[in-house]
Amino acid sequence: MVKGYRIILTLALCSLLFVPVMAQESQNRPYVDDKLFHFGFQLGVNFSSFGVTDSELEIEDPITGIKEIYHSRVSSVLPGFHVGFITDLRLCKYLNLRFCPGMQFTSRTLSYKTESGNPVKGSMGKGASVDVLAMPVYLPLYLKFSAMREGNYRPYVIAGGGASFNVSRDREKPVLMNLMDYFAEVGFGVDLYFRWFKFCPEITYRIGFANQLYPADKRMELAPQDAFYSNSISRLTNHSICLTFNFE
Repeated sequence: MVKGYRIILTLALCSLLFVPVMAQESQNRPYVDDKLFHFGFQLGVNFSSFGVTDSELEIEDPITGIKEIYHSRVSSVLPGFHVGFITDLRLCKYLNLRFCPGMQFTSRTLSYKTESGNPVKGSMGKGASVDVLAMPVYLPLYLKFSAMREGNYRPYVIAGGGASFNVSRDREKPVLMNLMDYFAEVGFGVDLYFRWFKFCPEITYRIGFANQLYPADKRMELAPQDAFYSNSISRLTNHSICLTFNFE
């Protein structure tokens, strides 16, 4: 996850190199922020992880018959991407209300180990890890607080929250996610004014509140030797860092 943070910060710093250049140019689109409504679209990359809470229960391995306590953690995070649309309502000179629905593509790997150090058994190859894929459609509502415009740039902070719905679940995986989540999100960015549009790089941190783990005892198709992948966990919550490029 640390590597993902470094990539996000590097891309963000490269985007902010535009700021001093934009400040020295003549003012572009001087009245664009006076519109009551405006629209746009979003492209971005994200690094998503889980907050993992172990169940701390002794689970019997159906192959060996030995009871073990299993521990899980997120061992790797692959960069995902997201796309979305922007609907912006001007409330006053420094405050905007934004609705930005979109879709996110994420991948995480959960790794397992036993408290005693014995090898993890199961039918997933070596049995030590499980890939968890998700494609949530998110429906967030934000408040955007902007500073005074200087030349062709204008920094801002953004905060809000919303709900998401996972539209892709692989029931053959031993760990299955619930369909719905609720989240809060905070971040910052900068409006860069070009001749024909605004380009707005933005960094946000999103945290989910709903337990994303679908219980193993509700899954009839799950093989008994794979139930411990879910039974060893009591709670999964979503965490994401997103670098978004807004075009408005």
